[in-house]
Amino acid sequence: MPQAPTTTSTRPYMVRAMYDWCVDNQCTPFIVVVVDASVRVPQEFVQNGEIVLNLSLGATSGLVLGNDYIEFKARFGGVARDICVPLGRVSAIYARENGQGMTFPIEAPSATAGAKPGTAPTSLPTPAPSVFEVVSSDEPSPTPDPKPPGTRPWLTRVK
Repeated sequence: MPQAPTTTSTRPYMVRAMYDWCVDNQCTPFIVVVVDASVRVPQEFVQNGEIVLNLSLGATSGLVLGNDYIEFKARFGGVARDICVPLGRVSAIYARENGQGMTFPIEAPSATAGAKPGTAPTSLPTPAPSVFEVVSSDEPSPTPDPKPPGTRPWLTRVK
């Protein structure tokens, strides 16, 4: 019996598509990264194991949205830093202005831990990404009602 051809992950294509959509609509693209040993970011800005990164042209230099990594230079507290994020650690990409974006399941830590830039991490089969809208407010948000069937998923940003 012939084997099915091996396909590449859809994640890098979805991230690039959402990034392009944000830029085309004059929105600021942000990514949420679940930090582990394979992620190169300033650790002092990591909160609860996550960091939110601004990918706008004004905030980054040399941005590369590759098939395995997102790489760029950015300033944190006035200090230039090299950032390298394996795509398997990106849990969401969204537009700051309207909250529209996509979430992704995080690959198992063993799939990306200890990976070196330039090598492809092994990936596990993952469910398809989901589309969401971020709801943000300066007021504390009440506990949301259970989601009615047939509605779109949502994400609430807690400040």
